[in-house]
Amino acid sequence: MTANLLVVDDERSMRELLEYMLSREGYHVELAENGVKAVEMIGKTIYDLVLSDIRLGDLTGLDVLRAAKQKNPNTVVIMISAFASTETAVEAMNEGAYDYVPKPFDNEELKQTIANALERKTETTDQQLGEGELKESVHFDRIVGSSPRMQHIYQMVRQVAKTRTNVLITGESGTGKELIARAIHDHSDRADKPFIPINCGGIPETLVESEFFGHKKGSFTGATQDKMGLLEAAHSGTVFLDEVGELSIPMQVKLLRAVQERVFRAVGGTRDVSVDIRIISATNKRLEDEVIGGRFREDLFYRLNVIEIKVPPLRERKTDIKHLAQHFIEKYSKEMGKEVNKVSAYAIDLLKKYDFPGNVRELENLIERSVALSNTNILLPDSLAMSIHKRRWIEGIQNKRFDVDEVAQGVSLDDILAEIERAYLKKALECTNGNKNKAADLLGITFRSFRYRLDKLNLED
Repeated sequence: MTANLLVVDDERSMRELLEYMLSREGYHVELAENGVKAVEMIGKTIYDLVLSDIRLGDLTGLDVLRAAKQKNPNTVVIMISAFASTETAVEAMNEGAYDYVPKPFDNEELKQTIANALERKTETTDQQLGEGELKESVHFDRIVGSSPRMQHIYQMVRQVAKTRTNVLITGESGTGKELIARAIHDHSDRADKPFIPINCGGIPETLVESEFFGHKKGSFTGATQDKMGLLEAAHSGTVFLDEVGELSIPMQVKLLRAVQERVFRAVGGTRDVSVDIRIISATNKRLEDEVIGGRFREDLFYRLNVIEIKVPPLRERKTDIKHLAQHFIEKYSKEMGKEVNKVSAYAIDLLKKYDFPGNVRELENLIERSVALSNTNILLPDSLAMSIHKRRWIEGIQNKRFDVDEVAQGVSLDDILAEIERAYLKKALECTNGNKNKAADLLGITFRSFRYRLDKLNLED
């Protein structure tokens, strides 16, 4: 069914542009030149989405928003303006606006925001029908994500939790491997027993054996008393070997027996110690390559890797960013005693453009900083403490080699061209110390064309 849209703007050229652009997307579009006309039309027709400027000359966009929500609370309202303050944008969202989009906007981004808003309208209806099921699909213990790949991981956790089978969790740093290990433990029959994480890369080489297996008094200089090892402390529970690929070959040899037989001997000891432990390991390395390179024992690898759970990087599950961001907002708002309660959908779109090399951990840090610095109860794009991330992203684009073979899997040509254009504009400004006339000359375009491109890509400042 075609969505019914109302565009409200006192600039004729803007109304016509939006009508043309949105009609081509398959929407039924109606126009109002001022707030009075918009309120009148809203009184007669139920719209799926209202796109309204904030400054209209008579009634304001906030008046249009209130009228639309009073007529039908399910109507999605998006505010646009070149002059609105942060306070005005926050007020609009607090009164029910889906989002605020600053002018000049990128046409493709606005179309995507509208599509996301209409999709969320459908999801809201589904949520009302199955609130419990939807929440369960997003949150699994301490893990957050509703993407198909995360749902697959949740299913694997449920399947392996009841067994004693060794599990190897692989994935980049910051993807949440320890959370998955804890979920396996918490869903097992060992849930009320110890969960002992061991950071294999964070223990000095001279102390690794003692930390794992314990030691006897006098076994080495400084061993003034007996000490229980972490494997023994985990008896009847679960041991989590984080970054197991960092262990040295000699330590791998000693660990192999403990993994195979659940038996080991303390440093300086003469008797074997038997333990009942579940072993879960994790690594950000490709252990197959480490085995080939002679840096990891093949027999230990196969003992640890009975079942492998691969955790995708955040860039491969960007649909989870919205849920993760909201989760961290709630977490840090509570910790800091602040009232930040949501993040703008337009801000989420901005986050989705960044690849997050530090994965979920990096997103969490970003949201924590943003909440700490926010003066409003909603995180807008300007509220995101991500300037360093923007610079890193732009620098990555400048050095990026675009592979035309990717076309076979499907690409967005508009996005690729926009990335290239943005990178060249910024580089030209850097080379000329901000002189726009000289930058335009370097790029072989007119000054007017240069200014237009800056406006289009929101680079004017």
